[in-house]
Amino acid sequence: MRRRCTWNIFQSIEYAGEQDQIKLYKFFSYLMDHFTPTSKERNLISHLFRENDICRDIEWERYFCYRSVDVPDTYTGPHLTFPLTFCGVSRLVEALKHKHQLHARYVLQLLGETWRLLRMLPNITHVTTNHAKEITICGDLHGHLEDLLLIFYKNGLPASERAYVFNGDYVDRGKNSLEILLILFGFLLVYPNDVHLNRGNHEDHMVNLRYGFTKEVLGKYRVHGKKILKLIHKIFSWLPLATVIDHKVLVVHGGISDTTDLDTIDKVDRHKYVSVLRPPKKHSAHNKPHVSKGRTKNAFAQDVGRKRVQSLTYCHPKAAQRQDIPRRSLDNLPRNAQCNWSGDEQLDWRRKQAGFELTSNEPNSDSDPEETDTDENQWKQVVDLLWSDPMSQNGCIPNEVRGGGCYWGPDVTEKVLSRHKLHLLIRSHECKQEGYEFCHNHKVLTIFSASNYYELCSNRGAYVRMGPDLVPHFNQYQASRACRELSLRQSVGQTENSALKALKEQLFAHKSHLISAFQDCDVNKTGMISLSQWAKATESVLNLGLPWRVLRPQLITCTQDGMVDYQEWIREFSITGPKLEIPDTSILETMYKHHSNLETIFRIIDTDHSGLISYEEFLQTWKLLSSHLRLEISDKAISDLAQSIDFNKDGSIDINEFMEAFRLVDLSSLQHTEA
Repeated sequence: MRRRCTWNIFQSIEYAGEQDQIKLYKFFSYLMDHFTPTSKERNLISHLFRENDICRDIEWERYFCYRSVDVPDTYTGPHLTFPLTFCGVSRLVEALKHKHQLHARYVLQLLGETWRLLRMLPNITHVTTNHAKEITICGDLHGHLEDLLLIFYKNGLPASERAYVFNGDYVDRGKNSLEILLILFGFLLVYPNDVHLNRGNHEDHMVNLRYGFTKEVLGKYRVHGKKILKLIHKIFSWLPLATVIDHKVLVVHGGISDTTDLDTIDKVDRHKYVSVLRPPKKHSAHNKPHVSKGRTKNAFAQDVGRKRVQSLTYCHPKAAQRQDIPRRSLDNLPRNAQCNWSGDEQLDWRRKQAGFELTSNEPNSDSDPEETDTDENQWKQVVDLLWSDPMSQNGCIPNEVRGGGCYWGPDVTEKVLSRHKLHLLIRSHECKQEGYEFCHNHKVLTIFSASNYYELCSNRGAYVRMGPDLVPHFNQYQASRACRELSLRQSVGQTENSALKALKEQLFAHKSHLISAFQDCDVNKTGMISLSQWAKATESVLNLGLPWRVLRPQLITCTQDGMVDYQEWIREFSITGPKLEIPDTSILETMYKHHSNLETIFRIIDTDHSGLISYEEFLQTWKLLSSHLRLEISDKAISDLAQSIDFNKDGSIDINEFMEAFRLVDLSSLQHTEA
């Protein structure tokens, strides 16, 4: 039971973060679609949507040319020669294993060769087995280099008689995403017929901004990092979308939906989707989109309320009648009055809140014609492949927990497999405690290869081998020796402590909302509420779908006759942050609650990737965040915050130091350590 509760905490917080990122991206898309080309807020984020501009190959070759990058004599890392050989990649693996860094010249050269190869591959790769050749399928690695090295140690390096399928999500979260890409791309170049790479939902530049890969690359390659990153994003868009083994086994990252059609997927122009989060435009490139009352309300409604955000590709049949319940915010806006506003009135209100000029009637002349002509059905097919999850009941419903793709049932699995004469679907995308899991009458297999994903000892990793009989053979492992030495009780206890710490940070970030919800339950103003009221109110604020009554013993140390002193409880789990001299404490709580969104916006605005932003850029960042969240924060409060965290008073703010300044510290844990 403790393991299950711990798992629910980690998974709920993870999916909530993904949902927040999708909502943030929808907001950016809204700005791009509805604000004029000259508006300030559109200019701040426009570069996000020009990553997939089509240019001639010769121009790309010129931009990513490695020949102008010199390798100094002092360089002691691995040297690569092209075309790559097995020995060359083996030396690269050994060097990266011992934490040597590959020089930027070789990185660009390897990436350029990979890009040229991937452009020749189809959307769906077809592979075969025979009596002398097995295929190994690996799931998410998420920057865990130690897991990849352990797989190679146990199973052997890729070879002509030892084929591999890597099923997406190579990057983000872990510390060695770039090293994993370099190794996999190296083996792909040596064995293009035996190493197969599918795209995952984290092979997406907007997702990378939030979950660490962007920061990792720019941190390791400060001079050429921007160029390397852009080339990698280009490569991501050319990764195949699926693999079919012996015409019987379908391997995709996320899953399927009731509309999945492999013939349609085979025809998709996959390279257009540098980010699959942005839906195709439904209007002409030379006409300004019509803002209807219903659509505008829906766009705003998607910015609030956990688990009520609509899936990227699915609209709930009752979505039009359902009203999303926004969380309490710092201001006291007349939301009821807004319900009667027209679309243009709501748009102008949003612009005013963000401090920008009012709507203009200028045509949206810089729309991407390629996006305008993109077929929405093809885009939906791609999103469903990368973002969907299976469910136990029949049917196909929006994946409102993640915010993208769908949940599909056993009947959909049966229908899609039968239509294409397939026997098994292998997918990844979800962390499993044992590294793998069957569902849908053993016709869907989830494989996850990053062990210790949430925390040390949280899960095992696994990979699966298949021969000509297509019978899965599983191999499980723990990459951490420390975890292997712990007993089950010690392992569960250590993981549980980490999960509870993460949950307490969530509770702290919503402290004022929790107090308001508890006070609503406390009609007699006694300061006490029942456990049932506590659980219901806590879930109404956090919307994480957790079993709060089961978690109560770990979160509430004492009760009086089954009643909770909620004010005392709030003080018990208090977490402290920096001692910044800011009179408006509400802005700090907003910072804690939305620090991931804010860091993402920072990295978007920091277009030169210097790690520094000016006061003016900082102000624009907060205006975007305030507009996204519908908060009213004065310019003076933002200015006070900027000056307070500019520790060296040089007129600019270091993004990394700023985010570290708001790191939360558990007071009870700190006191225990000092004792």
